[in-house]
Amino acid sequence: MTIPQTMTAIEISEAGGPDVLRPVSRPTPTPATGEVLIEVAAAGVNRPDGLQRKGHYPPPPGASDIPGLEVAGKVVAVGLGVNHLKVGDEVCALITGGGYATYCVAPEPQCLAVPKGFSMVEAAAMPETFFTVWHNVFERGRLAAGESILIHG
Repeated sequence: MTIPQTMTAIEISEAGGPDVLRPVSRPTPTPATGEVLIEVAAAGVNRPDGLQRKGHYPPPPGASDIPGLEVAGKVVAVGLGVNHLKVGDEVCALITGGGYATYCVAPEPQCLAVPKGFSMVEAAAMPETFFTVWHNVFERGRLAAGESILIHG
């Protein structure tokens, strides 16, 4: 597969409603060390995307100004140091921005295989919730095998 030098991305032309989103041509990103390049099949729409569009949520330093924090698609290139993913793998990923585009880069640890039975659209809506729950329950809360948890609210 030949990766084009430019791609279509959705840019926020000014703060406002959905009508401020504009398709533009941008250079196709190149994966850095530890990153993969994903050909985006679907992107999730999150509260931060809407806040960014309204001018209330600036991208973090170094992040893309293109909205989109969740994507699903196919890996089309890998950077140095990528050990578990390969070209052709179907993944969903949580990224710091750039998902509203034909291609985006994602750190390898922030990519998951598209779950069996999930469409790309369904997979694109999963990473933010999954990573948030995993972080809070297993990393912060340290839930271990044999323990129980009650979640309400």
